Amino acid sequence: MKSKIYPSPAVALDGLLFDGMTIMSGGFGLSGNPESLIPEVRGSGVKRLTVISNNAGADGFGLWMLLESRQVAKMISSYVGEN
Repeated sequence: MKSKIYPSPAVALDGLLFDGMTIMSGGFGLSGNPESLIPEVRGSGVKRLTVISNNAGADGFGLWMLLESRQVAKMISSYVGEN
């Protein structure tokens, strides 16, 4: 059985990211979000993302990073508070 533990976020996402893809992120606010994967997605330069999550993070943290870099075309959220 192949291990689900990867040595780095870059290795975990290798070959998976493409323009126009949908990403679903767990967590609530900044708790439980994939904080090591989000910067890797941002750095990949993928565009036109549809992101599904409870919310959009907070200034400079979480999914906000992808919004800030204008990589998100559509955001689907169940909680829109101070975002």
